[in-house]
Amino acid sequence: MKERLQQIREEARKQIGEAGTLDALNDVRVSFLGKKGALTAVLKSMKEVAAEERPRIGQLVNETREEIERLMEDAKGKMEQALREKRLKAEVIDVTLPAKKNQLGHRHPNTIALEEIERIFIGMGYEVVEGPEVEKDYYNFEALNIPADHPAKDEQDTFYVNGDILLRTQTSPVQVRVMEQGKLPIRMIAPGRVFRADEVDATHSPSFHQIEGLVVDKNITFSDLKGTLAQFAKELFGEETKVKFRPHHFPFTEPSAEVDVSCFKCKGSGCRFCKGSGWIEILGCGMVHPHVFEMCGIDPNEYTGFAFGIGLERISLLKYEIDDMRLLYENDVRFLQQF
Repeated sequence: MKERLQQIREEARKQIGEAGTLDALNDVRVSFLGKKGALTAVLKSMKEVAAEERPRIGQLVNETREEIERLMEDAKGKMEQALREKRLKAEVIDVTLPAKKNQLGHRHPNTIALEEIERIFIGMGYEVVEGPEVEKDYYNFEALNIPADHPAKDEQDTFYVNGDILLRTQTSPVQVRVMEQGKLPIRMIAPGRVFRADEVDATHSPSFHQIEGLVVDKNITFSDLKGTLAQFAKELFGEETKVKFRPHHFPFTEPSAEVDVSCFKCKGSGCRFCKGSGWIEILGCGMVHPHVFEMCGIDPNEYTGFAFGIGLERISLLKYEIDDMRLLYENDVRFLQQF
């Protein structure tokens, strides 16, 4: 038995010395001290030892166990220290190296244009109002004096969720919702995303942005509309900018007009940017139709008002001289960094 214990000690020393990893060291522990280990087998065979020898043999077994455990703890400590030093060397930070620069984002050209437009109208006393993008047919069409058989209601132009719910084709429904509240007078703009079933090209997209404006009060005239839009154009494109109103038709305004501004590139002399005409179309407008007032519970004999609609992407394309609307949505960093 003594010889067997001595062999176990020597074999344990050898295997612990050869163990190069913590996993290998654990395997050594199991082979000697585990339930089926060599030292455990010796303990199970103690019944074969003479009674007078058992205390001394038992003491030798305990000493052998203690020695093996001590050798393993020493080896484990050295391995952990070596791993710690290796990790610290790998994770060392050279404080003399230059720091990495963070790439900060910036505002999208649409956001820049929107903030400037909002600043102009807020300066005139307007309120910025938002509304739902998923809208009822009533607010998007009927309340805006667009009958059921109007071409704008064709499913080829409008994304319908069902017969009564659709993706709004304009932000004008926000105006109807505000007028229904009956809090007069009203001075508001309603920016937001709109949706139409258009093919994607340089000037069209199925999803784009509009900014609708509305003023309702007593004694509002077309002259007020002209003065407001003339001031807006000057602040947006420059003091020398002139405006021109052309007769047009919109179901929800009467009379209606489209507005051109003098080309800020060539100052009206004619260039590629304005296609040689000296003028650039920017928005549609008109006096609010009396029937729209009636649908919203406002007396058209007491109140008048005007409305206008601006395409945000169109302003971005003009102001920053961008030739293709698709560039605004392709997220090309080379393009966005120019702004």
